[in-house]
Amino acid sequence: MNAPDSKERILPDSYTLKPPATRGRYSRMTIIWVLLGFILVAAIVGFLIYRAQSQVQVGPPGGAAGGRRGMAPAVMPVGVATAKTSNVNVYLDGLGAVTPRATVTVHTRVAGQLMEVDFTEGQMVKQGELLAVVDPRPYQAALEQAEGQLQHDQALLADARLDLKRYQTLITQDSIAQQTLDTQAALVQQYEGTVKADQGTVDTARVNLLYTRITAPTGGRVGLRQVDPGNIVQPSDSNGVVVIAQLQPIDIVFTVPQDDIPKVLKPMKAGQTLPVDAFDRDQKTKLDSGKLLTIDNQIDVTTGTVKLKATFENKGLDLFPNQFVNVKMLVDVMQSAVVVPIAAVQRGSQGTYSYVLNPDSTVTVRPVTMGPSEGDGVAILSGLKAGDVVVTDGSDKLREGAKVDAVDRTKQPVGTVAPAAAGAGQGGANGGHHRHRDGQAQDGPATPQGKDSTGDSKSNTKSPN
Repeated sequence: MNAPDSKERILPDSYTLKPPATRGRYSRMTIIWVLLGFILVAAIVGFLIYRAQSQVQVGPPGGAAGGRRGMAPAVMPVGVATAKTSNVNVYLDGLGAVTPRATVTVHTRVAGQLMEVDFTEGQMVKQGELLAVVDPRPYQAALEQAEGQLQHDQALLADARLDLKRYQTLITQDSIAQQTLDTQAALVQQYEGTVKADQGTVDTARVNLLYTRITAPTGGRVGLRQVDPGNIVQPSDSNGVVVIAQLQPIDIVFTVPQDDIPKVLKPMKAGQTLPVDAFDRDQKTKLDSGKLLTIDNQIDVTTGTVKLKATFENKGLDLFPNQFVNVKMLVDVMQSAVVVPIAAVQRGSQGTYSYVLNPDSTVTVRPVTMGPSEGDGVAILSGLKAGDVVVTDGSDKLREGAKVDAVDRTKQPVGTVAPAAAGAGQGGANGGHHRHRDGQAQDGPATPQGKDSTGDSKSNTKSPN
């Protein structure tokens, strides 16, 4: 059998070769569809890029001082406020509890049946006002019995004294013995002691009778009744009859950190009275105003705080015993401090700073040092001066040199920039693409050219993020 030719290929019977013309036609159609798809995608992408660029373009294309490719960043609308000079109150904040000046559990002083209750639960009572009555009849009888015994012994004493007087006359006449006189004198002293003891018994009976009328030992508000009429009450009852809490005046015990003790002791040594205000838990409603009464003599080592006590008149009865309150105590007043809204101070990796509005409607970053705050304002110790315009709203999207449309929320527009002029002049150079001194463009935050509180320029200071 002859071997097959090496150039001859053996194909399966099912495989049929297509004409060359047919295979070439299908390849060209595929290429055409792919090209059309690429063209369509490129057109869509180009349209989207053109639309995005047309939305961010502010000035005319090709502006001399514009940003990259003649485009300037959009003008940011911001709210601003002017730094002012004002006195700032320095407060110490603390958490405290309302403590009544006196809390008294009223007990009966004598045992017996409770006949009547003469107070209403929650009523304000005065000192000495009748609260309840214990059955007085046993004690009235004991008083009468003691008084009868007293009269009996007083009569014996009177008779003994008459006999002593006679014996003293007879002894001068040498009619009786001296022993008889001495015995009679001792009998008189015995009766005098008996009468004195009887008088004590009478006084005790009168006091017990008085104790059957239970009165308020102090003024204040009575609580819930602990016992009902008809029950037998004893002086040893733990609950008593009722509890009275003195509410006017009332005290608040609060704590401050131990580091703040010098701020309290300094004005106290100078004889000053420190005002104290009490607020509710949300620190929105002022409950009452009072004054500092005293400071504790030691620091709580477990918490590192010291206790203080303030007194309040509580005329409106807004302070309630054991109520938790927030306390603000005035310890000092900063005179003529530079004050800005708290919203004007931002915090970054390099500390606190503010955006200051320049005359050309651009902003610059100014590092600041915060002082005490009061309400919505905060004192600035350094970095700003009175009259500086700072950004209070919209600063989260700002960068050094950004153009802004500044509106004072309390007054009128401060620096409105026309859209047509936004891409020209210095504003274009300080736009979204910042330039170093060598003229090279750089994306991201620019190097701030801020000023400190004395007005000296600071260069090459990185903008806080």
